[in-house]
Amino acid sequence: MSPAAVARGLALAALLVLSPAGAARQSRRPNVVLILTDDQDVCLGGMTPLKKANALIAQMGITFLNAYVPSALCCPSRASILTGKYPHNHHVVNNTLEGNCSSKLWQKIQEPYTFPALLKSMCGYQTFFAGKYLNEYGAEDAGGVGHVPPGWSFWYALEKNSKYYNYTLSVNGKARRHGENYSVDYLTDVLANMSLDFLEYKSNFEPFFMMISTPAPHSPWTAAPQYSKSFQNVSAPRNSNFNIHGKNKHWLIRQAKTPMTNSSIQFLDDAYRKRWQTLLSVDDLIEKLVKKLELNGELDNTYIFYTSDNGFHTGQFSLPIDKRQLYEFDIKVPLLVRGPGIKPNQTNKMLVANIDLGPTILDIAGYDLNKTQMDGMSLLPLLRGDKNVTWRSDFLVEYQGEGYNGSDPTCPGLGPGVTHCFPDCVCEDSYNNTYACVRTLSTSWDLQYCEFDDREVFVEVYNLTADPHQINNIAKTIDQEILEKMNYRLMMLQSCSGATCRTPGVFDPGYRFDPRLMFSNHGVRARRFSGQSL
Repeated sequence: MSPAAVARGLALAALLVLSPAGAARQSRRPNVVLILTDDQDVCLGGMTPLKKANALIAQMGITFLNAYVPSALCCPSRASILTGKYPHNHHVVNNTLEGNCSSKLWQKIQEPYTFPALLKSMCGYQTFFAGKYLNEYGAEDAGGVGHVPPGWSFWYALEKNSKYYNYTLSVNGKARRHGENYSVDYLTDVLANMSLDFLEYKSNFEPFFMMISTPAPHSPWTAAPQYSKSFQNVSAPRNSNFNIHGKNKHWLIRQAKTPMTNSSIQFLDDAYRKRWQTLLSVDDLIEKLVKKLELNGELDNTYIFYTSDNGFHTGQFSLPIDKRQLYEFDIKVPLLVRGPGIKPNQTNKMLVANIDLGPTILDIAGYDLNKTQMDGMSLLPLLRGDKNVTWRSDFLVEYQGEGYNGSDPTCPGLGPGVTHCFPDCVCEDSYNNTYACVRTLSTSWDLQYCEFDDREVFVEVYNLTADPHQINNIAKTIDQEILEKMNYRLMMLQSCSGATCRTPGVFDPGYRFDPRLMFSNHGVRARRFSGQSL
């Protein structure tokens, strides 16, 4: 389909969805743009290439310094963004159909109640999606690319996982195949052009929400031709947890070979450079988008959010490259916001999570959050700079490992259950890499407490004030009373829903702890995990 045809289709669709009644009355409600990257870290310099994003979003608004995801993997994290819920409430546990990623069950139970669905049906917003949705979107067993989730006026979704060339888009339910011609097929640029077309031909009588979900910087790290030689002297950061043995950690971390081979280090350095190269096209997309909004006279009435679905690691604890682990480099993400009422060049240290994005955007649209079952909190008071805001001091991280009973034929010595293995038999996941954590950030503590659902019920605890790179597991030396309180808090969060996910944390003045409840409630944690043990 030609760009002109796309434009005509957008124009026609805009006329069809135009609602004259009350249009003028609604037109001043803020617009919202959410830009979501794929696997972009913040701990290891992932924002460094994005000079335009920094100038056009961060310096014009607010940067959240402690933004996290409740699951460091694409599909569970994206489901949390869409639903405003923790994984134990939306039930997407990994990137497989069996793990509920874009499954028929997800489509039936969760999709009708995502925040875009509410924006469209209850708030009268035009909604536009372009890019990667969920990893198994388009699977034949789940409706193929003909399935268009409720809540989207315009739908341009990538089939399956991130690519830059040779991919299929669902264009409002119709498959469109793209090849490998840079000028018409490079996905990040295609998303930029579709977004500009939407802004050109949408209705001007209704507010709009756009979600632009880029492939960058996910593998296969294919840069645009003009950026393929950038950052030639850049290598992955050699911080204090780079290429060291993960002593006193879960067995999956301990199995990594230390020191890494020269070929492994060369591979991850190359991946690091290529990741940065792909982000330069995202930077261009942001510049084009902001300029178009300004040209339309809509920039001052538009919130722009920029974030990622999870972090990433490159050589930390001798794990070559991936995400899905419990450490800061995998669970911490960038979050930049500009928009009406947000003062420029601010930073905020509050503990926020991607489950807050849905409630925030609905709050911006004027929707009553008491009508939702979302676990997150609206960031709007923080964006406005309200004083004396009561905020959380902890949140839940949870992940169910991927893997299967058979052994990897290239690494038989590791036994059954491992997956995502590299040629030197260092594996990034297993089906008992199933864990849950309480991540606490209060005035007195910067702490992470984690339990694994394995035969050991292995525990990891980190004091990030003294040990920001999480090298020393202090589970055996920390005060026993703190351990008991964190264990109980973890069980409570794993069974929380809605408002109960926002109760006071262990170090908050309103926290109440009764040790007797630990034993009567201990089954909560066991029921929340369904992974097997090695």
